[in-house]
Amino acid sequence: MPVTEVTRRPVSRNENRRASRCWWDADAESYQAEHGAFLGDAEFVWCPEGLRESQARLLGDVRGRRVLEVGCGAAAAARWLVTQGATAVGLDLSAGMLRQAVAGSVRSGVRVPLVQADALTLPFGDGSFDLATTAFGAVPFVDDSAGVMREVFRVLRPGGRWVFAVTHPMRWIFLDDPGDGGLVAVHSYFDRAPYVESDGGVPTYVEHHRTLGDRIRELVGAGFVVDDLVEPEWPAGHERIWGQWSPLRGRIFPGTAIFVSHKPAG
Repeated sequence: MPVTEVTRRPVSRNENRRASRCWWDADAESYQAEHGAFLGDAEFVWCPEGLRESQARLLGDVRGRRVLEVGCGAAAAARWLVTQGATAVGLDLSAGMLRQAVAGSVRSGVRVPLVQADALTLPFGDGSFDLATTAFGAVPFVDDSAGVMREVFRVLRPGGRWVFAVTHPMRWIFLDDPGDGGLVAVHSYFDRAPYVESDGGVPTYVEHHRTLGDRIRELVGAGFVVDDLVEPEWPAGHERIWGQWSPLRGRIFPGTAIFVSHKPAG
């Protein structure tokens, strides 16, 4: 059996794409079994802190709007958007996750169109959507997240909003440990080398770090206006541990960053 190796090193775009597709294809069922109840079948949960779009309203009024969920996973957010009067489309690279999206539609009775595609080459025409969003989808898993920003800008209509959540960049200086070991800084905040898990030298999981400044420059470089940066606080009484997210860490420093932006009108 190959031994999983964990490194910070460059990978090629093809290695990156193949690792992401295969990882989420293989992990989709267990991921949904572990987190599905928390995420719901037709809910929009932004982050492990439990912030919901029904509370935050970061997308504004979605009634009558055409919305793209990028990196939709099981597409619970897209289905919630439909219940709020939007027309939503879910897009993901992983066929395994899209199968979970189909199952969620069957359970909830809320159906959305699903598209298997790469976020770097969105298969839609210019100005196709009023809103685009993702909660931890696509953005951290591609080598060219600035390219994702440009693609989302392209498919949005003037005035369209782009809101996405990622792991808070400061989390990258710590180990992925929900306990005391995750309170000690061990990595440079400025080390942008990808986090890579490999089996026999072949990347099986790849994730990319960008600083807060990097994210702002990506958005502005694509043409967006940045409206807000939301850092959800850990709510009192919330005791759920999700990977590196825990009450211990969440009460000390943020785990999620949500970027709110829009494409200028005209």
